[in-house]
Amino acid sequence: MRLDVPANRCFVCGPGNVNGLNIKFRLDGEVCRAEWQSSEAYMGYEGVTHGGIQFCLLDDVMANLLYLRGFTCVTAKADVRFRNPLGIGEKVELYGRLINRRGPLAVIEGQIRLASDDTLVAESTGHFMVKGKFRPE
Repeated sequence: MRLDVPANRCFVCGPGNVNGLNIKFRLDGEVCRAEWQSSEAYMGYEGVTHGGIQFCLLDDVMANLLYLRGFTCVTAKADVRFRNPLGIGEKVELYGRLINRRGPLAVIEGQIRLASDDTLVAESTGHFMVKGKFRPE
């Protein structure tokens, strides 16, 4: 299974979801990366991007670190820390890095940083259960 197939309806990265964020993740060495720009559709408080949307971004940048290497996984547990508000219209960069892997459990760190000045917006540590390996097409 590939991320860019129309059958992928993931809210964050699925091209088959017309209401989704349609983020394109990529591997850059040992890091999963992507860019995104907030809009009014994702507002929580006036002028601020909803925290649930921010966590969706973090969850997917972490999971895609494994997925883009051919592994399927599910989130077992995640902690999120919001450091600075993400204003509407601001561009961000997403990062996912492997912290530890032991058997089927992978611990991954995710970050959202402002593209303009690298300010840390939010970070997460996620524990993912690796379900198996597939052959990317």
